[in-house]
Amino acid sequence: MKKPWVIGMTGASGAAYGVRLCRFMLSRGEHVHLIVTDAGWRVLKEELGWDTARRSDTLERQFGGLPGKLEYYPVLDIGAKTASGSFLTQGMVVVPCSMGTLSGIANGASDNLLERTADVMLKEGRKLILVPRETPLHAIHLENMLKLARMGVRIIPAMPAFYQGPQTLDDIVDFMAGKILDAMEIEHQLFKRWGMPNDEETDDPHRPH
Repeated sequence: MKKPWVIGMTGASGAAYGVRLCRFMLSRGEHVHLIVTDAGWRVLKEELGWDTARRSDTLERQFGGLPGKLEYYPVLDIGAKTASGSFLTQGMVVVPCSMGTLSGIANGASDNLLERTADVMLKEGRKLILVPRETPLHAIHLENMLKLARMGVRIIPAMPAFYQGPQTLDDIVDFMAGKILDAMEIEHQLFKRWGMPNDEETDDPHRPH
């Protein structure tokens, strides 16, 4: 059986990136373990208009009906299965990743389930991918990212490209989701790659319109 992925979402702007990644993974029939911080829920409400009062119902409305399996854990559930290295996963993506969470991971704080799960990825040598969204960056931000990069963490800043000629916000979101999937070594056709003819581009039926 294929091991699952963990996806974490924090209070940085860019909630749409995490949602798009979850939808893509679930559309492929993947097993996703989702952790959302309280600040992450607030961003989902502010940026996407999600109802955060009934979180389980909201997740069912957003992701229900897709062939994959979604398991959600409150960020304070420090005893959840993802907190243990004995629970096997392929890796973890934190998207979007706030600078506070990035700092907690870089310094081994493990103050909540998301940070603890990221710490498990580091100690077990599994994939850890962080998608920070902040600008401008000061020296502490940069030092923390460098520290993690030297430990093998993939840092993918939310910096969408425009060479593929995006026409909508969905195109921009798809580009970033695609770059994350590249780092996860998962095949996709979410954006046109440099030098790829237009007729090789394939639409994803689960993409929001």
